[in-house]
Amino acid sequence: MAVGEGTTGGHTPALRFAVLGPVRAWLGERPLASGSPQQRALLAALLLRRGRTATAQELVTALWGEEPPLQAVAALRTYASRLRRSLAPRSEVLVTDLGGYALRLGPFDELDLDTVTKLTAEAEKSAATGELTRAHDLYGKALALWDGEALGGMPGHESEMERDRLAEQRLVLREARLDVGIQAGLHAEAVSELTALTTAEPLRERLRELLMLALYRSGRQAEALAVYADARKLLIDELGVEPRPELSDLQQRILNADTTLNQPTQQLSSAAPVVRPAQLPAAVPDFTGRKAFVAELGAQLASADGRVMAVSAVAGIGGVGKTTLAVQVAHAAREHFPDGQLYVDLQGAGAAPSDPAAVLGAFLRALGQQDTGIPETLDERAALYRSLLDGRRVLTLLDNARDAAQVRHLLPGTPGCATLITSRVRMVDLAGAHLVDLDVMSPEEALTLFTRIVGPERVNAERNAAMDVVAACGFLPLAIRIAASRLATRRTWTVATLARKLSDERRRLDELQAGDQAVKATFELGYGQLEREQARAFRLLGLADGPDISLAAASALLGRDPADAEHLLETLVDTSLLESAAPGRYRFHDLVRLFARACAERDEQPPAERAAALARLLDFYLATTARVYAVQRPGDRLPDHLAPTESPGLSFANGSAALDWLFAEADCLLACVRQLALGDTLRACTDLLLAARDLDESGTFSRQFEQAALTVLDAACRSTDPLIEGRVRLALTHAYNLAWRLDEAEEQARHAHLLGLEANDPVSSCMAPNERGGIAFHRERYADAVEYLEYALAAFRRDGNRAGEASALTNLSRAHSSLGEHELAVRLAREAIDRYVELGSSLRLANGHYALGVLLTAAGEHAAAFDELSAALAGFEENRQRVWVGMTFIRMAEATLGTDAPDGSAALAERAVAQFRDVGNEWMQARALTMLGRALDAVGQPGRARACWQQALTAFEKLGSGEAAEVRNLLGSVGV
Repeated sequence: MAVGEGTTGGHTPALRFAVLGPVRAWLGERPLASGSPQQRALLAALLLRRGRTATAQELVTALWGEEPPLQAVAALRTYASRLRRSLAPRSEVLVTDLGGYALRLGPFDELDLDTVTKLTAEAEKSAATGELTRAHDLYGKALALWDGEALGGMPGHESEMERDRLAEQRLVLREARLDVGIQAGLHAEAVSELTALTTAEPLRERLRELLMLALYRSGRQAEALAVYADARKLLIDELGVEPRPELSDLQQRILNADTTLNQPTQQLSSAAPVVRPAQLPAAVPDFTGRKAFVAELGAQLASADGRVMAVSAVAGIGGVGKTTLAVQVAHAAREHFPDGQLYVDLQGAGAAPSDPAAVLGAFLRALGQQDTGIPETLDERAALYRSLLDGRRVLTLLDNARDAAQVRHLLPGTPGCATLITSRVRMVDLAGAHLVDLDVMSPEEALTLFTRIVGPERVNAERNAAMDVVAACGFLPLAIRIAASRLATRRTWTVATLARKLSDERRRLDELQAGDQAVKATFELGYGQLEREQARAFRLLGLADGPDISLAAASALLGRDPADAEHLLETLVDTSLLESAAPGRYRFHDLVRLFARACAERDEQPPAERAAALARLLDFYLATTARVYAVQRPGDRLPDHLAPTESPGLSFANGSAALDWLFAEADCLLACVRQLALGDTLRACTDLLLAARDLDESGTFSRQFEQAALTVLDAACRSTDPLIEGRVRLALTHAYNLAWRLDEAEEQARHAHLLGLEANDPVSSCMAPNERGGIAFHRERYADAVEYLEYALAAFRRDGNRAGEASALTNLSRAHSSLGEHELAVRLAREAIDRYVELGSSLRLANGHYALGVLLTAAGEHAAAFDELSAALAGFEENRQRVWVGMTFIRMAEATLGTDAPDGSAALAERAVAQFRDVGNEWMQARALTMLGRALDAVGQPGRARACWQQALTAFEKLGSGEAAEVRNLLGSVGV
């Protein structure tokens, strides 16, 4: 029963009481008047006695201490009377007993402290049985009941003692939650909280121990050892004692790189698995033949018990039935693998085979591991994968592998587990693998399969024609299945009709050849059955380079309204020539895409029609991305200066919906830019990049954005169009600037500015000097920065670009601040914020708050700076700007460090470190580590500070960054 839902047995709601924060009471959901501090103190004293009677003298002492007022007993009676009235209609719970008082709650009444006790007991039980994730959640629920300091504002000696006891209880619960979280793989998430806790409780050795383990499991060994060094120095200096044995032992194990530190605890490994995966695809009901292979592979898998691992690799040409055979064998062997079965299609036949690290991430999740507990690197994921499988009997089916290198990290390597692999190549370099070469079906097996699908009556009546069909299919199972399925759904066809169609070699192409040609011929068969509009859709869809395509984008590509396009796509799904990846999204199997494109590029689809289809797709992406840009940046004139579009694009109800579309289409959109960066579509590709800048700023798609921009630049340089070249160089400037590659950014910005002037382009001639001003500022050329930014400000004003004007004002404010002109800087920053507020731009308003927060920090106005930065953080998080979220954490840590209570600075910097590790920006991560080191040094943890600075220095030196000198100075200030 949820808190507050119960009744006392009739219609009277239950009472709820809280002492873990301000003392409060509710009747059902209605708050009750709590009265004066003494009346609340009386309520708290009675609640803490859990129904036991308290004498009048006990309560007087609890409320007033050893020196109560003269009329204390009379006052006590008054408070009790008022409390009884406030509890009506449940006033009977307050009883007078032997001159004292007691609060006797009913079975449905609740006290938050009792709820904590229950949740803690459940959490401890779950932890003891190995359900660490559940224990972590239960501890979290218990801690969530605290609403600030327990017994907040309550007077009296007893309240003070209880406050201390409950604070200790809260800290113990936090330790327990962090402990089970780390053991459950949530070590990266725990580092920030532990950093803050060890700062607040520097002598608490258990917290140091947990922080060391969390850092070590996060790959931060130097910092983990520095935590021990800092703790030891503090304990000796403050208490004159050495660390406790547990802490010293952990330090030695880290020094020895003890592999067991990276493994789940015995408690976890001995527990029953939380998840038993059963991922095998369904076996086909008409599986035919292959008896010898089934027996051979089944015996091999059954032998896994007691062996290090059983690995069987099935090789053969495309369409020969490798997957069908493997799935059949795997299902037959399930009884030997009671702990589950894993499956993945490794996409090895296509241009983009699956990344082993991504596959391991999916496997770890399937085995019950939470996302926050999944390591970053391939080797760490493989190690955790093997650890989780240790002692379990799991079968893994790795389908469609590219080569042995792709699967090596995916092998369990533990007794009792087995792996079955399918691939087009023989894996002779996979040590210990049992290799099986799968050939085409025998004529008898092929005919049996064909008969099972079509039906014996039709086949027996035309047996020779049926044999011609399976022969024309090259006895390939996939080809036979497609042919038989087509015939089965066309009752007016005879088997001879199908045989005559297959006899046309122009339709079958190289069907009887080995390798992919046989598969291509099979696809040709399915394609030949399509109606004219279906075939056109099939061909045109194959032209687009993206990993998949949305219904709206497909509608634009095909030049059909969404309803007609959806009908066409769904009919292609029915023919198995297209897959429905998700509602409203479609994709080709890699080989089918190649076949579809080959069909489009031969005589069936003239070049002009192919070009027109892709141009329509690009036009749709540009129109819709321009709408996203306009929603995100109201008042910005860029959409007005983009290439005109015929498509109106999609419209969005709000900024969140617009970003949802942009991020969902990112891969497809950028693939389209790379594919069409030529000729008549070059201008649209360039403008699409500029309109899609949020993909770069998000941090998630920065690398893909840069690659697309470089592709466009190469074509733009050949085009000799200054407008196009200036704009793509502007896009690259933005990308390099965010990556802190200032040399490259400055060079691109200079070219973009000159080209913009040459082309009289309001986009490049306004935005490039704004970028140049920001770069000059970061290079500490403040006078140059002011000159560029004043130029940009005037240019934006001439163009009527109010959002651009606000951006220039923001940058100009920081430049003036660095020149010592603080009042002017703040005025400009506030003017920019006012512009953004007027425009209703939440994203750029966040930039304004950020800039003002940085200015106020530099001026020593740390509290005001923190408020501005907090507002910026909310805006960046709302708009999914992960790079800026990380930068804001750094600035918030800096502002906090300058206050009288700098303890929270390290936790904020730690969040920045985690943010940039996820984004993959090495320079930004080094900046965050530099800030983390400063925060740690300020709170008396110089060893860990040095470790952070050393990591930052290594990164800065690798990147050739000028920040390396600053970090060397920091290291020198504490001694290396």
